[in-house]
This record gives sequence, structure tokens and C-alpha cells, in this order.
Amino acid sequence: MRDFQSLSEREILALAISLEEEDERIYADFVEGLRENFPGSAAVFSGMQEEESSHRRRLLELYREKFGDHIPLIRRQDVRGFVHRRPVWLVKPLGLETVRNQAAAMEVETRRFYERAAARAEDARVRQLLDDLALEERTHADRAGELGEEKLPGEVKRQEDEANRRLFVLQIVQPGLAGLMDGSVSTLAPVFAAALATHNPKDAFVVGLAASLGAGISMGFAEALSDDGSLTGRGHPWIRGLICGLMTALGGIGHTVPFLLPAFGPAMTAAIVVVVLELAAITWVRHRYMETPPLSAALQVGLGGALVFVTGVLIGSS
Repeated sequence: MRDFQSLSEREILALAISLEEEDERIYADFVEGLRENFPGSAAVFSGMQEEESSHRRRLLELYREKFGDHIPLIRRQDVRGFVHRRPVWLVKPLGLETVRNQAAAMEVETRRFYERAAARAEDARVRQLLDDLALEERTHADRAGELGEEKLPGEVKRQEDEANRRLFVLQIVQPGLAGLMDGSVSTLAPVFAAALATHNPKDAFVVGLAASLGAGISMGFAEALSDDGSLTGRGHPWIRGLICGLMTALGGIGHTVPFLLPAFGPAMTAAIVVVVLELAAITWVRHRYMETPPLSAALQVGLGGALVFVTGVLIGSS
């Protein structure tokens, strides 16, 4: 791996050409990944792709005038100082905010490269071109804003924001909510049945922990194997399964942890308080993201939780 300071003027230009080509291809991948769900933003990145292509052409013309047709292969990973980029453009479906953040980071890194390269250039024409490109990268954010105003009028942006929200609900909220509801409600019966049957907080904790982890593993696999997301748009199945499984386990462990208290009475009281908080959190999520009326969400969640809780109490007291 080379230090940037050791690069010759020819190698700096070759590296610049390689960087612009890479950025152009990344923007092309952004366009392809966003076109289906976010056509307006895809048009914005298409404009930015054209700008990168223009930068590369100008660099190529100057390089060939000065050094001929052969361009040594020098890539960003061959030079110290460049930030490693996560290949977010390979993730399907692409997240809109993730793409925008990645594009902003690319612009900053490229601008800094051109500023350092211009400071080291000895040839006046090379220095001028690198200074020009640094200035253009410095104003790239403004250009992106202009493209956004041109390609993303208010109604289109509103539609894309709504589409982004729907994807978030499908891929994150729904599996997480399903897991939290299952973990918080289904484990009530075994935990409180064990607590009331034995009056031993440790026994209740062991039962609750086993039920929570078992339910988490089961729900995680069930969600991951339900569909591959290719037709439903629900995202990668194993990510959904992980979210669902973790939230299921968390929902059960929440009202299990109080049974670490040595005294049965305080442990039971604390567990009931946690259950109420869990059901309130589920109600809020259903209202906030699933657009369920608050009263309806509270009745549905409360009724289900009460039935399972009573079942546990009756079995444990029998």
C-alpha cells in the first residue's frame, strides 16, 4: 500500500480517474436500486452519475495529452488514507437515507482528495483541473439540491417519503411488533403460573427465561422462513427473523427479570408493573406505525394480555 505523498503526478491523475469511475458506477447502482420504489431520487442520482462521468472524461483527456494512452491501475484501496466504504449499494432494497448519507460521505472524501492532489501538482494545467474539480465537489451538495428541486417536486418527495415509511414498517416494525406481542403475551401464562404455583422467584425466573428464549428462537425461524421478501418487499428474511426473534425474547424477559428479586411479593408486583408497561408500549407502536386507533389498540392488546395472564393465574393457583 502506497502513501499519498509518494505518488507522482501521473499516478495522482490515474488514481483520480479510477475514483471517478468507481463513484460513477456506485451512483449507477444507486439509480438501479432506487428506481422501483423511489423514482424521483433515482433521477437525482442519475444526474450525479452524469457529473462523475464528465469529471472522468476531463481527467482522461488531460492524462492522455501528458502521459499517453496507458493508465496504470491504481485504486483507492492501494493508497493509505481512504475510508473503507460499506457496499450499501449491494443491499436490496436500498434504504433512502442510507444512500443519501453514503453519497454525502463520498462527496466529502473526493473533495479532500482533489484539494490535496492540487496542492502537490507541479504542472499548471493539472493543478488547475484538480482545483476546478475540488470546487465542483465542494458545491456538489448544492448541485444535488438543485437536482432535487428539479426532479423532486413537493408531491413526489411526499410520495417517496411515504414509500420509505411503508418499507420501514414492512421490514422493521411489523416483524419487531409481532415478536414483541408474542413474547410479552404468550410467556405471561408460564411465568405467572410458575410463580403462583411455587411462590419461589427463582423458579419463576428459570421458567420465564426458558420460555422467552425458546419463543424467540421459534418466532425468529418462523419469520425468516415465511417468505423471502422478493415479492412482498419485506426485506431480507434472516434480518426479519433476527428482529422478530430478538423482540420476542425481549418481550418475555422483560417481565421475567423482576423475579430475580429474592422476595416473592415485591417480585410479583414489579413483574405486573412491567407487564403493564409492555402492553402500553405495544399499544403505542400499533397506533404510531400501524395506524390503529388508540382505544382500539389498547382494547385489543389489553384483552389478549388479560386472557393469558388470567390463564396463568388460574393454572398456578389450582
